[in-house]
Amino acid sequence: MNADEQRAGRESAEGGESMRDGESAEDGWPDVPGDTALTIKVPEADPLVRAGFPAHVTVLYPFVHESRLDAAAYQELTALFAGHDPFTLTFAEFARYPGVLYLDPWPHSPVTALTKDLTRRWPDAVPYRGIFDPPLAPHLTLANSEGPATQDAAYDALQSELEPFLPLSSRVSAVHLIARDGTRWRDRAVFRLGQRR
Repeated sequence: MNADEQRAGRESAEGGESMRDGESAEDGWPDVPGDTALTIKVPEADPLVRAGFPAHVTVLYPFVHESRLDAAAYQELTALFAGHDPFTLTFAEFARYPGVLYLDPWPHSPVTALTKDLTRRWPDAVPYRGIFDPPLAPHLTLANSEGPATQDAAYDALQSELEPFLPLSSRVSAVHLIARDGTRWRDRAVFRLGQRR
């Protein structure tokens, strides 16, 4: 999970100021070293993102702690993702969480199906640490730097700037496992969709 989703989570849950990396909280934010997440990279949207990280849609954050990912877990993940066919996401509409402007990927169902299979197998991996009920819908964050006083005008202007580039589509054939090393998120593995043996 990236800082955008942390901000969305904190602001949506509390309607207040977002937490910054390194701050502590009783509710489980922010990320800790060894946290993992499963994400879909969307390089077609990278030129539109103003949030300082690559375009992505989160499948499951947080996943299990990196220390629990042994060879058997990687084999299970490989088999789980191989059981899902590749799919195409289309990004045609903007939406907002408090402090966050994002693209709504359509359809949601292939992403949520992946999340459901993962949480069925790893029930301890509760999406967004259980802060949201229901969990946040799939989304691709474009910007997350504005506060309550400036977000409407800033995000209205950004939407006008980016609207000519929509719709865009991305073929999803893999899910990426990333891990927090204490400073940043790093790639750990790539799992291909639809490669049944």
